Amino acid sequence: QVKLVESGGGLVQAGGSLRLSCAASGSIGSLNAMAWYRQAPGKQRELVAITTDGATTNYADSVKGRFTISRDNAKNTVSLQMNSLKPEDTAVYYCAARWRPIGLYDYWGQGTQVTVSS
Repeated sequence: QVKLVESGGGLVQAGGSLRLSCAASGSIGSLNAMAWYRQAPGKQRELVAITTDGATTNYADSVKGRFTISRDNAKNTVSLQMNSLKPEDTAVYYCAARWRPIGLYDYWGQGTQVTVSS
């Protein structure tokens, strides 16, 4: 069983940066995929960034070039560095993980609020 806990959210002005962290209670070394999702008020949850096989990364078009996902198996963490933040990045950000390369996620965190003011 793996428990995910996000941290690092907060209020930032447009153009600023935040770094989100997701700490896993168990070992994440065997988890194939770890990802960050976000959900804004009135909108569906969307994929922001994902890292699979320990190296492959993919990003939503809206965050490419601004966000970077990274994974540290030794520390059991996955992080999301967010630069050049925009008001439209405002959302609750969730960490997710799964054992297999594709399919439903096995674990979700509780979420952390990110608010970007204009």
